[in-house]
Amino acid sequence: MPSEKILEQKKEAVQQLVEKLKSASSGVLVDYRGLTVEQDTDLRNELRKAGVEYKVVKNTLTRFAANETGYEALDPFLHGPTSLALTYEDPVAAAKVLSEFAKKNDKLEIKAGFVDGKVIDVNGVKALAELPPKEVLIAKVLGGFNAPISGFVNVLNGNLRGLAVALNAIAEKKAAGE
Repeated sequence: MPSEKILEQKKEAVQQLVEKLKSASSGVLVDYRGLTVEQDTDLRNELRKAGVEYKVVKNTLTRFAANETGYEALDPFLHGPTSLALTYEDPVAAAKVLSEFAKKNDKLEIKAGFVDGKVIDVNGVKALAELPPKEVLIAKVLGGFNAPISGFVNVLNGNLRGLAVALNAIAEKKAAGE
């Protein structure tokens, strides 16, 4: 039986992981077995640039935290070496970086993930990685809002142009006739 001190440390670690899981917009579990130190360093650098928190986690502690946050469906994936990549801003970032890295390095195995409170499988993580970044999606939505307004402005300008041409023609006729 573990000592009281070790048990308290584990409880604290679980609680910290619970807080991270609750505040994360998405997360991805991966098996890093077989990566060289150089490959792992490259992966960590890419994830850091994308604003992703990445760390090796203990399966048992992660299982307790997942159960407490409603991610019980992650349980079957918590075996073997496991790393967890969490994003707090852009939900696509972790999936995108890890999917790209997995294409180049077949040793990295994506296990599962979660986004907006729902657990997703490997295919879901890959589909998430295919989505454009949040900024691009927002720009597309705003562009969609802007299109009808631009069309309305063009119609109004067209009517004003037509009126100006008609008035100019009448003025020229009167000037020529007088």
